[in-house]
This record gives sequence, structure tokens and C-alpha cells, in this order.
Amino acid sequence: MYTVATLLYPDALATSVTLPMEILQAASQMASVGARSTPQVNMLLAGPTQELITLASGLTLLPDRAYGELPPLDLLLLPAIWRNPLPTVNAMRPWLEKLRQFASAGTRICSVGTGSYLLAEAGLLAGQPATTHWNYFEQFAGRYPAVELKTRHLITQSGNIYCVGSVNSIADLMVHISEEWFGSRIARAVENQFSPEIRRSFRAAAYQNEADSSHHDEIIIEAQQWLREHLGQPVTMEQLAGHLDITPRTLNRRFRQAAGINPQAYLQRLRINHARELLKHSNLGVGEIAWQLGLQDASYFSQLFRKHCGISPLRYREAVRGKLFKPDA
Repeated sequence: MYTVATLLYPDALATSVTLPMEILQAASQMASVGARSTPQVNMLLAGPTQELITLASGLTLLPDRAYGELPPLDLLLLPAIWRNPLPTVNAMRPWLEKLRQFASAGTRICSVGTGSYLLAEAGLLAGQPATTHWNYFEQFAGRYPAVELKTRHLITQSGNIYCVGSVNSIADLMVHISEEWFGSRIARAVENQFSPEIRRSFRAAAYQNEADSSHHDEIIIEAQQWLREHLGQPVTMEQLAGHLDITPRTLNRRFRQAAGINPQAYLQRLRINHARELLKHSNLGVGEIAWQLGLQDASYFSQLFRKHCGISPLRYREAVRGKLFKPDA
């Protein structure tokens, strides 16, 4: 079971509290179906005390724990701060040492919008990439000159520290984390539940310090590049192994160690991501898209897409295009 906590402070933006929690809770519920209905995520709200806290929006929430009573965490969420973040930064100053302790323990920490001020004030962003709400770029850069502010990225990652610039972007990141924890099938189902057009892929949106797949196996980096370059061709793992001058068994073992999945699964992920873009931005038929992905069988492609995304290719196209305005005839 994963343990996730969200910090509450009076100026926290309510949607940046509720949306990520609801996405992770949905993923937990879907994952529990295959685990005898055992919850897969334990969600906690943490406040200065366990007394009711009223947010700037007027929404009142009851914390499960006080800040200092939190258990070890897999994920800690820092909500966006409504309007000027500095009063909240000053009020939270006594707790910043605890924030540093969580970071040192390896807890994944995610800030939303101006929640990144807390990370910067704790010294966790010095020399690291970060982002914040666009309206506070100038103030943030002036106050924290040692931070590498990325104004062109809505998500940044440096090790276990993440910053996102908006509430929509925390949704993107939660889908990504759901995929890491529970697999692509559940991540796609959650994404479709909340809105299939909600996100760009994490890798497309994020600035990361680490190389592809956060590993340094040069052979597997070359393998990943080869698969991307041959995406539109019917390829086999034997061909890839031969190109790398290693055995298929060695390829499979090293790929799993470096990327966490086997090369065939990685290729399928590339194909599905490309198919999603084609369905969204082109009028190609399902058979033509399958052909562009190096698949000769449109029926197999449809089955593969449904397995990864939870809906058929045509249903996905209808969903992602459903909000486009059409000119009057």
C-alpha cells in the first residue's frame, strides 16, 4: 500500500487538494479489484493541528494528522497557495525542517503552482530545475536566484522533487504516478474517467534532470532510440538484439533492469502514444494508423489500444475531439 499525504494551510487552493487525491483514489479503487478489494492507497490530510481548517475558498476540511505526526510517506503533496504565497511561506517556516527530512528519506514531493515556494524556502530547489505559477515567475526568480526556473515547462523533476505550474498539470502528474504504481491499463482508465484530453504525456510536458527512463545503460538507451526510429516498421526483438550485437536474452534482462519493462512492452507503449496523437490530430482510419505503427492487422491494433487505454480507437477519437468547436455550416 502507498501512503500519500496532502498538507493543508489556510490559503491552499481547494482544487489542488481535491483533484490529485481523487485521481489517486480512483486508481486505488481500480487496482483493488485485483487485490481482493484491499485499498492500494492510504490518503491523509495534514494540518497544523487536527482541528478543522477553513481554506480561503470557504471550504472547511478536517485533517487526519498534524504535520508532526505524519508517518513515512510515498508521496507528499503541497497545494497551490491562493494569491500572494509569502504569508503562507512565513507561517509554514517552523515545518520546513520536517519537509527536508521527508525529502532526505526519499519521499516523492510534489508542489502545485506557488506551493513550490515552500520547496525553495526549504532549500530543496537550490541548483535544481523548478517551475511555479506563471504570474509569480518574476517574484520567484528574484527571491530564489539559485533555482533554475523553467518558465517553458509546466512540470519539472529533479530526483524525488516535482513542481507543476497549474492544477491541470498536477492531474497530468497524478496520471503518470498512477501508471508507475499500477500500470498503464489503470492509468488510462483513470485518465478516461476524468477526461481523456486532460493531459499531455508526462515525458512530453516535463523537464527532467535525468536521461530517458532515468537510467544510464548506454546499450539500452541505444535500443530505445532504435525502437523510436523504427516505430513504423514491423520489427522483432531478435532484429534489435542483432543490431546491438547482444543476445535476445541479454537484451531482455538489461532492458528490464534499466527501464523497468521489457523491450516489447516499451515498443507497445511507443505505438500507443503515437496512435493517440494520430487519432487526436489526423483523420486517418484505424487500418491506416495500424499500418503507420508497423502493425498489419487493424483488429490486433484495436485490441492492443483497448487493452492500454480502456476504450476503442474510435471512441477515443470521439472523446478527445468532443470539445472542439465547429463552424456553422
